Amino acid sequence: MTNVYEKLSQVFVNKFNHMPSDKFFSPGRINLIGEHTDYNGGHVFPASITLGTYGVASARSDKQVKLYSTNFVEQGVISFDIDDETKMSNASWGNFVKGVLQAMKGYGNYFTYGFELVIEGDIPNGSGLSSSSSLELLIGVMAQKLYNLKIPRLQLVACGQRAENDFVGVNTGIMDQFAIGFGEKEHAIYLDTNTMIYEMVPIHLGAYVVVIMNTNKRRELAESKYNERVRETQEAVYQLQKYLKIEFLGELDGPTFEKYAHFITNKTVVKRARHAVYENERTKAAVKALKANDLTAFGQLMNASHKSLKEDYEVTGIELDTLAETAQGISGVLGARMTGAGFGGCAIALVHHDSVDALEKIVGKKYESVMGYAPSFYVANIGKGAHWVGAIQEDK
Repeated sequence: MTNVYEKLSQVFVNKFNHMPSDKFFSPGRINLIGEHTDYNGGHVFPASITLGTYGVASARSDKQVKLYSTNFVEQGVISFDIDDETKMSNASWGNFVKGVLQAMKGYGNYFTYGFELVIEGDIPNGSGLSSSSSLELLIGVMAQKLYNLKIPRLQLVACGQRAENDFVGVNTGIMDQFAIGFGEKEHAIYLDTNTMIYEMVPIHLGAYVVVIMNTNKRRELAESKYNERVRETQEAVYQLQKYLKIEFLGELDGPTFEKYAHFITNKTVVKRARHAVYENERTKAAVKALKANDLTAFGQLMNASHKSLKEDYEVTGIELDTLAETAQGISGVLGARMTGAGFGGCAIALVHHDSVDALEKIVGKKYESVMGYAPSFYVANIGKGAHWVGAIQEDK
């Protein structure tokens, strides 16, 4: 990790002619189970991982903001005034920075000077491991440090979500930012997205590991059917509200949903709602299974989650189905499912450590025969949430 900051500091010097003052890290995340439930007021079970976004930064004496990413060198140095709240063209990653700053201003924070920032991410772009939320929380912790702001962590999380929803234009729930903001090493977060009550659950997998399987198909949330799924589940709530006092599908259990589902007039909307309700139930059951060290039951719930995401929510596609369903048939794999929004991105598998090589070989061969190109594999190490790493001069 030190080498990353040395590299970024050198890039910073090349771009801005002086050393940065501080270094920061913000992770990506996986969601063990509980997919597309966060904007439906249900439960999620994410964890922050050790892949993420690294940054080095310094305050300026004027109001200019200058940004550079080693991942998007073609965009060069992005510059704007700290008070400029207009959206940038060409899908610039600077919009995420502007969105977070604007959201922070909305909470009463103010910025009298600008800053310079150089970042590098090792989360594959469009992988569904939440590179955008990782960036948003990096901006949050950086601003907190450079402007000496006394901001509760939940406010930083909310600013990331507001940036995504209001500025970038993707109607995400709060899970990604929450996982990245509150993540702890070797813990997952059992979060009720309706009440924001959460529990840190130790991850004790024994001889098993979580392997991330990347489709290497880029997924652009804003261009996907993500917002369509949000609208469909909102439509289900609207129709059920004529008969039930609910605000979210996450408030329903399975039997109650089955009793009232016939009041939803569109068959597709019924399927979307069914997934949201039962995925919430599966998430509750999965956390109980993990606490009881019943990894077999946890794996079965992962498999059921993927089936629902494929058949009822229809957000998987041939890439994710090939990865997850091939993995499910391998000895030593307890369960596999897509993770993240879907439409490409990644799947995860709960695998005995002795079977990891076999998983990569068998799944990789099958995927390449179907898709014509190879997937990528990573063992998911669960790490700390977004944080200030230290002052640069400490390295000298």
